[in-house]
Amino acid sequence: MASIRDLRNRIKSVGSIRQITRAMEMVATTKLRRFQDKAVASRPYAQEIAGLVGRLAAALGDDVSDRPLFRPGAGTRVAVLLVTSDRGLCGAYNSNILRLLEQWRQSNPGVEADFWVYGRKGYQYLQRRSRPIERFLVDPVLEQVDYRAAARTSRYLVEAFTSGKYAKVLVFYTAFESVVRYVPTEVQLLPVASTIGAEKTAMAADALLEPDAATIFDRIVPRYLETRIYNALLESLTSEYASRRVSMKNATDAAKDIGNLLKKIYNRKRQENITKELLDIVGGAEAVK
Repeated sequence: MASIRDLRNRIKSVGSIRQITRAMEMVATTKLRRFQDKAVASRPYAQEIAGLVGRLAAALGDDVSDRPLFRPGAGTRVAVLLVTSDRGLCGAYNSNILRLLEQWRQSNPGVEADFWVYGRKGYQYLQRRSRPIERFLVDPVLEQVDYRAAARTSRYLVEAFTSGKYAKVLVFYTAFESVVRYVPTEVQLLPVASTIGAEKTAMAADALLEPDAATIFDRIVPRYLETRIYNALLESLTSEYASRRVSMKNATDAAKDIGNLLKKIYNRKRQENITKELLDIVGGAEAVK
């Protein structure tokens, strides 16, 4: 049985932990709102540019298949962009996306993959398992990522794909649906043709394209790839802080419950000691008589 001093120290420790987790919950809530606003604001643009690529592809018809980004690569390996977090204490956020990655590997036996990684947790996971890491993307850090960083990442992946080493490029990230729902997701970035097949719609008959559909198409496709990567990074960041907020709230609630339980034990123990002392005093007085 723990002594009163031990119980007092444990109550103090649990209280300190509760203050820390409460502060981390508030920080995560603030950052969640910021990244959620960015992610929600980027969706209409991402959807519109995807629709534009689909309509231009429909207008060009079979000419689309002649472009290198719209046909399977010449290689046999797969390039994978993996998005995880830099820090822990975010619940099952990292384990869920890494579990999806392992499920993909098990369903594609014999397929070799090279990794481009955002997030220190994913880098450490792959490094421990001796997986080939082509690039660990740390400049800027994930929390400070912007469109220019996404464009640079897109350029790395396009250059790798067109080099003839890879058959396709995949992105593993966490799609943000709500503050309590975030889904690990696998999407194919390259070749582009299979990713916009469902979005092909005929251009309006009276649409005027200047200078021409092919030129516009070749200029818009890089923007489309950059936007998809940027949106994936934003949604992953939003999901990370949503998961961290929930985890810290659960930790704060658990610390509160443990603190209340320890206080009950402490009060009971203290009352027992007081009762024993009173009995000793009464017994001593009786003995004197």
